[in-house]
Amino acid sequence: MLDFLVIGAQKSGTTWLYRELNRHQRISFPGGKEVHFWDLFRSRGIPWYLELFSLQDGKIHGDVTPAYSVLPIEIIHECQQHFPDIRLIYSMRNPIERAWSAAKMDAVKLGMNVPELPDSWFISHFLSVESMARGDYEGCIKNWLSFYPRKKLLLLRFEEITTNPEAYINKCLMHLELETVTSAKTSGTHFNPTDSSELRKKVREGHPAALRPSLQAVLEDIYHPRIKSLASYLGEDFAEWLS
Repeated sequence: MLDFLVIGAQKSGTTWLYRELNRHQRISFPGGKEVHFWDLFRSRGIPWYLELFSLQDGKIHGDVTPAYSVLPIEIIHECQQHFPDIRLIYSMRNPIERAWSAAKMDAVKLGMNVPELPDSWFISHFLSVESMARGDYEGCIKNWLSFYPRKKLLLLRFEEITTNPEAYINKCLMHLELETVTSAKTSGTHFNPTDSSELRKKVREGHPAALRPSLQAVLEDIYHPRIKSLASYLGEDFAEWLS
C-alpha cells in the first residue's frame, strides 16, 4: 500500500531526500522517483496506482513527486478519499533561491546560455503561473491541510540539509515512525548508511551562476510579503529568508 508522499517543493532537496530514504531497509519506492500519477497520469486509473504499491515486502512505500505540492484542490481531495491515512512531507526552500534555481534549470533544459540571457527572460519565468504557484508555500500547505490533519504533514527546510543533514533525515524517519539514524547506529540495525560526508553529497547540482542583484530585487518584491505571511501563518521565524 501507499504509506507516504513527498509533495515538494520543487528545487528543495527532494532528490537528495529520495536518495537518503531509499537507503533505509524499511522504505521502498516501487515507482521510482516522480511517479507523477496525480498530476499527469490519473487517466491510468487508481487500480494502476495501487498496483505500484501492492508489494508485500514488509516495507513502507512512498512516492516522491514535487509537482504534487501544486495540485488543484479537487485532486488533493480525490487523493485523500483514496488514501486518508498517508503521511505527507513538504520541504521548503527560500523561495527567492528556489525561483532562481528553477529558472536556471529550465533555461539549461532549453539549451540556453544562462549568463547571456537578459533579465527580462528570467523575470517572465519568475512571474509565470507555474513558478508563482510553486513558490506559494502557504497556499500549498493550506490546500493539503484542507483534507489532511496537521499531524500528517511534516514541514522541512531545505537549508538544514547543508547545516544538519542528520537532523533533517531523522525528522523524516520519526514522521514515518521508523528508526532514526542515531538509534540505528546504536543498535546496529536498519538505517546505518552514512557518515556525515555521505549525507553532505549533493545531488544534481544546478548551474553555478549567482543571482544577479537586479533580479534579486525583483524576487524580493515578489516573495518578501509571502515569506512574512508564511511566518505569521505557521508561527515560525523565517528571518534568514528575508536577510
